[in-house]
Amino acid sequence: MQHQTLIIAGMHRSGTSLITNWLNRCGLQIGERLEAGNAGNIDGHFEDVEFLKLHEEILNNNSLDISGLVDAKKIELSQYQLGKLESIINIKQQLYEQWGWKDPRTCLFLETYSKLLPEAKYLVIMRDHRSVLNSLLKRDFADVDKKYMARGYFQRLIWTHFRRERRLEQFYIDHAETFLKVWINYTEEILKTLKKLPADDYLVINYELLLEKDEQVIDFLKDKWNFNLSYFDFSKIYKDGRMSIPNNIERFVATKTLLIKAQYLQLRLNHFVRM
Repeated sequence: MQHQTLIIAGMHRSGTSLITNWLNRCGLQIGERLEAGNAGNIDGHFEDVEFLKLHEEILNNNSLDISGLVDAKKIELSQYQLGKLESIINIKQQLYEQWGWKDPRTCLFLETYSKLLPEAKYLVIMRDHRSVLNSLLKRDFADVDKKYMARGYFQRLIWTHFRRERRLEQFYIDHAETFLKVWINYTEEILKTLKKLPADDYLVINYELLLEKDEQVIDFLKDKWNFNLSYFDFSKIYKDGRMSIPNNIERFVATKTLLIKAQYLQLRLNHFVRM
């Protein structure tokens, strides 16, 4: 049996959930059990729970945040965890002629997956660092805001009229640089993998262009990679405004060399874009 496997890779808040939902509507098997949605992604994350939970386990064993929002360069897998990964992949290969998965944490283990799945194809979703930072900060501050808005009337009044704006500014100052380092780490891992892959084995796309080029993407997956998919109109699941618009996020990053590095990596990744 010939297998077609698609690894959907991209930084957190880059539109990977939206695109994986769309590919599932087009006929791609993306997992038997999928991670449920939450306030940060109400339509669902479309993450295969088997891969997700194992990624979290590996991160936890390396004393890293299981969210995957880390800039660690060396993450160790035990032989047991490697065996579990192999078992998951083997079962998928037995069950499906074509399948794929999405979990942003996958970017941290691309080197491992390239060895376990040498014939896999890579769909890389790119989004610029300003937009990603803004989206992460807005999402996380929304949790802070929700906590205060659940309090009594006078506390809510003080929060909304006197404290929220100052807390928001400080929250961005405290966290923007950390998230930028994560974006840099993920982008470096993606670039390292792309450099080793044959040009025919990857497709790098900007989610913002899918409204215009969704048919071209499906045609590429069908004609170039032999996936058996049926076109589904991307605009039917795309919600305008769901992907947040960036503000002047760079002013919150104190280490300006990080911004220069991010801009350089963005340019390098742009060179791999096909459509």
